[in-house]
Amino acid sequence: MNKKVGNILKYGLSILLAVALLYFAFRKVDWKDFWAALRACRWEYVLLSVFFGLLTFYLRALRWREILLPIDPSTRTLSCFNGVNIGYAVNMVLPRVGEVLRCTYITAHSKKVTDPQTGEDRRLASFDKVIGTAVLERTVDVIIMLAVLVVFLPFTWDKYGGFFVEKIFGAASGGVTFRKVIILVLVLLALAVSAWVVIRFSERWKPLGKIKDFCKGIWQGFVSCLRMKRAWWFFLLTLLIWVCYWMMSATILWAVQGIDTAAVPDALASAVSLTQNMNMADALFLMLAGALSSVVPVPGGFGAFHFIVAGAISYVYGLPFEFGIIFATLSHESQELNQLVWGGISFIIEQFRKD
Repeated sequence: MNKKVGNILKYGLSILLAVALLYFAFRKVDWKDFWAALRACRWEYVLLSVFFGLLTFYLRALRWREILLPIDPSTRTLSCFNGVNIGYAVNMVLPRVGEVLRCTYITAHSKKVTDPQTGEDRRLASFDKVIGTAVLERTVDVIIMLAVLVVFLPFTWDKYGGFFVEKIFGAASGGVTFRKVIILVLVLLALAVSAWVVIRFSERWKPLGKIKDFCKGIWQGFVSCLRMKRAWWFFLLTLLIWVCYWMMSATILWAVQGIDTAAVPDALASAVSLTQNMNMADALFLMLAGALSSVVPVPGGFGAFHFIVAGAISYVYGLPFEFGIIFATLSHESQELNQLVWGGISFIIEQFRKD
């Protein structure tokens, strides 16, 4: 099977999974009631959520630049901002491809220097090093998400613990079996052997040497954070990014809490009244539920986000699943539109840039 066919199958299956999840999430929705609820919500809060989404794009660009500066001091904020926006837009269609594209974009805008050994021109921020910085970014975000869970759950276990144990961690593990442990050990062993072969024979076989150099570049990009001049700024930006995520969830919660109950059926009006006691802790819980949906490999989180977040609202608060879909749709589609618009704006800007 060649690479092209493999990619078609991979992305085709990803899209089919998204379609299946969307079907199961929306199959029982009464579309008349659904649209009535959307029209009756507080749209000023939805717009505020969109603003926090845009602020997140900018903060992510600033944070990415901080770990790129030790590699290429000429890295511009505009390049990082456009790279982030274009990457998000591409991920809406092809999951994870946007990550590769934004790294390629930064490399293309990196400063050229002449290698003193070969005399050839090269980019300071080579693709492998930029990939390393992107891996570092994602690793930091995963650590922050897990840290928030570790701090949040012990104090709210009675209310939220059952959802994470039963619906998230239980479903993900599917139960630990001897077969799964053996497979994991074999995979780790294969990776260790592969790494030893690359290191041991890289000088004897040129392709292995290239693999070694590429992995070395990724590692150099990953540890670039150790050479940051303003580490405090990196961590402050990370904190602000997650506060924005929290506010994106809270503003959508306020939007559905403000639904005009006179404009929707009694069942939805009752659900709206039950949300009035939900607070910032509930917004944080829904943010975490939505963040965990990102591990499902579907384009733009379509289907996975709706199914998991609506399920969380139904499981924890006893609200109708259909009401959870309203929250999930407002939250997800407002940000997807945000990403599409700013991805398009960044793409247009790039057509006129001369540097």
